[in-house]
Amino acid sequence: MQEHIVVLTGAGMSAESGLATFRDNGGLWEKHDVYDVATPEAFQRDPELVLRFYNDRRRQLKDVQPNPAHRALAELEEKYRVTIITQNVDDLHERAGSTKVVHLHGKLTEARSSKREDLVYDIGYDAIRMGDTCDMGSQMRPNVVWFGEAVPMIETAADVVGTADHLLIVGTSLEVYPAAGLVDFVDFDVPITVIDPGEANVSRATVIRKTASEGVLEWLASLRS
Repeated sequence: MQEHIVVLTGAGMSAESGLATFRDNGGLWEKHDVYDVATPEAFQRDPELVLRFYNDRRRQLKDVQPNPAHRALAELEEKYRVTIITQNVDDLHERAGSTKVVHLHGKLTEARSSKREDLVYDIGYDAIRMGDTCDMGSQMRPNVVWFGEAVPMIETAADVVGTADHLLIVGTSLEVYPAAGLVDFVDFDVPITVIDPGEANVSRATVIRKTASEGVLEWLASLRS
């Protein structure tokens, strides 16, 4: 049976592709108040502003490409069973070739009904505009998890982590719950590696203080040896 490598990725994974992160210096939250663009209340108060914010993110995503770290993780599937659990809403893992990706916080390339969470539509990189409605007639919104909303895929992610033979954490400080709690589901004897230039908030982990691409390639070399 193939070993199961579970990879948990965060904003640092996509930063090298040119996508603006949210919490770093100069990030999106310094330019936009989270309560104006990423809460259900914000969407009720000013839906045009919220839609414009995510339309801009989607337009930016269209123009960037997967980086070496994305591609290296996709190539792992040639020899291992690999599941990516990502906090990112971009589609760069899929575009690099990864076939099993769990999106904790939704997908930027999808829209959903503002009334029914199960009415989800693939929109690619198109804009969502006021007046764009679902099959039930309600306004469409980005299919992303906003602050204050439940994370519907967290239980699925916890089940995946529980089957890991290796846990690799890339580009995330794991300071935000519920994603930060996923490490609690890994078996005690499973090796954990964190790749991030910042401080690692994971006990008993091997830490590679490098960028995503540099760190993933270094980790792969040690895995093969």
